[in-house]
Amino acid sequence: MKKKLFQNYSFEFDKNETKLISNFCKQAMQQMQGDDRFQRDVMAFESIREKLSSGSETVKFTKDEKTRLVLQLKNNRDNLENKVKKSNFFIRWLFKSMYNQYNKILTTHFSD
Repeated sequence: MKKKLFQNYSFEFDKNETKLISNFCKQAMQQMQGDDRFQRDVMAFESIREKLSSGSETVKFTKDEKTRLVLQLKNNRDNLENKVKKSNFFIRWLFKSMYNQYNKILTTHFSD
């Protein structure tokens, strides 16, 4: 399989996806802000939020921003999947919609 030399890091998110990613970045920044080990992650998520809030139709990420966002989204999706499998009906119902939203974003925009 050939490896692409150049990748396009421009994405077009709809309104709901933009809001979900923005809230995800905000939450991740709040959790990581106190620790110096995550300074680059915080800066990347801050940059992503600024780009999403600019209001432009096409959002262009850097390779680092895309990599960090995709990694955190995948980890969050996998964590939600485990919670859905182990929880009762009501909790499963709540987490299932979040899992589906993260999964849709990953498959639509970030599948390689």
